[in-house]
Amino acid sequence: MALLDSMVSANFRGDGAGRVVIFPADRRNRGYVVKSPAEELKIRSFLKMFYSAHFSILFLGYFLAFEWSRQIYRALGRPEAHMFRAMCISAGLYFFVTGVPYFLLWRAYKKSFLSFVSPEDEVAVSGRSAGRQRVSLFIAGALIVLALGAVLLFAIRHKP
Repeated sequence: MALLDSMVSANFRGDGAGRVVIFPADRRNRGYVVKSPAEELKIRSFLKMFYSAHFSILFLGYFLAFEWSRQIYRALGRPEAHMFRAMCISAGLYFFVTGVPYFLLWRAYKKSFLSFVSPEDEVAVSGRSAGRQRVSLFIAGALIVLALGAVLLFAIRHKP
């Protein structure tokens, strides 16, 4: 729960007029003033629900896609001889299994987050948002995974 709370807290900033909420993946440099603590608690619970659904789709989709793809590429014969084919089957199935539910979640999120704030409360926000920090961490993690994959592939291909 501490991880979820820290992710939600990263979307809030203090301001002279009150607390400002910055919704993830919303337009850059835009935030909304939250006028009461009751509204802030309501927004926090909404964001916790969104992040819980987000991670559930990603993790459960991973396990489902992994098992289905493993059965597919083993049925095709000798998966260790066709590592690239097995990886492509796994990635394609993962994007299909998680893509549709995540798209539906994202559409519901975009429609509902404006019900928590008023467009008149929109303010300009300066500085780096939490969403941009997450994107840069994701890119760094993806590059590390790609580098480790390249090293593993090199180690497998060049056996003595």
